[in-house]
Amino acid sequence: MRCRVSRVRSPHRAGRDSRTEDESPVENAMTQIAEHEQSERAKVEGWRLHVLMEAGYPLPLAERLAHSEADLHAAVELVRRGCEPKIAAEILL
Repeated sequence: MRCRVSRVRSPHRAGRDSRTEDESPVENAMTQIAEHEQSERAKVEGWRLHVLMEAGYPLPLAERLAHSEADLHAAVELVRRGCEPKIAAEILL
């Protein structure tokens, strides 16, 4: 197993790539894509959490639903129609 050590960027290297010595351009691109996808997923989950809490879900249930594949619109609609958030979460999870 190889250990990767990130290089510290010096002002003289400004504009050059920030790959580690062991990382190929393809690996670097894949890492950047994965990081972008993770940050986009975090934004979506944050938005879902906000919508669920606005609908009346307590934080622990809202977090579980936000991080799941549960249908957000169904989650909101169940509570809007009078279903207790705990029961709605049980139905959806």
